[in-house]
Amino acid sequence: MEHTKCLIIGSGPAGYTAAIYLVRSAIDCLLIEGLQVGGQLTQTTTIENFPGFPDGIDGTQLMDNMRQQALNLGAKMQQGMVTAVDMAQRPFVVTLDNGETLTADTVIVATGATAKYLGLPDETKYAGQGVSACATCDGFFYRKRVVAVVGGGDTACEEADYLSHLARKVYLIVRKDYLRASEAMQRRVMENEKIEILFNTNTVGLFGEGGVEGAHLVRFKGTDKEELFDIAIDGFFLAIGHRPNTEFLGGQVELDEQGYIKLTGHNTATNVEGVFAAGDVADPHYRQAIAAAAAGCRAAIDVKQYLSR
Repeated sequence: MEHTKCLIIGSGPAGYTAAIYLVRSAIDCLLIEGLQVGGQLTQTTTIENFPGFPDGIDGTQLMDNMRQQALNLGAKMQQGMVTAVDMAQRPFVVTLDNGETLTADTVIVATGATAKYLGLPDETKYAGQGVSACATCDGFFYRKRVVAVVGGGDTACEEADYLSHLARKVYLIVRKDYLRASEAMQRRVMENEKIEILFNTNTVGLFGEGGVEGAHLVRFKGTDKEELFDIAIDGFFLAIGHRPNTEFLGGQVELDEQGYIKLTGHNTATNVEGVFAAGDVADPHYRQAIAAAAAGCRAAIDVKQYLSR
């Protein structure tokens, strides 16, 4: 059974950065890359807010660069998924989807969080061509254009407000007849002249040639007042939440009320000794590549200090 000093689960900015720091500290590590090698950034186009690239960089290229940097320094990587981690044993016993098992003295969980989608085929069709789940990441591309945000909670309102400073107009598509956001956030959105709220409205489809040009909507769906109509938009932003990828942990690590891994203090340690978390899986607030990379650095340093003790 293969053994490693540190097992890194996940291949996004947090995982790759952790691997870079660990191998440079002469700590043996193995990174399990998961089904989506490179993480969510491989689904985006140009990234303009990652430092060091004045002309921007393609998301897939950025992750390929991080991966190659870790490999060049001597990191070991393996494709596949972790299906279970037995944290009752020391060292930890890890099971992969191919049935293989291995052991590790420490674990860094960097599996990220998956954006929730409506489940429309058009969301896949227009991925990277007008459909986004991150206004902070992609809003810059829609300056002086018209966009729509789906959702009625704080995240949706925050993203609509953020986009209103870039776009010419923002539609906020809300399934219910009210906003679930905090009172302060509701006021900010309702008082913003560039935001139009469409209550009691569902999205049933998107359309456009070579990219999103509009959305098919239905108001009062399933009632005698049902009304179908279209809006012209250039961008369609999902803001209905994220789902942290923690199912394989089997409840052994403490989570917050949203399902994100809880950290015990100012470092990346979890409630299980020897288990650390980095990136979006433990970050319900920022969810940015640069923040995930920084967390990967911190997790690697925490592992080094833990092993030295």
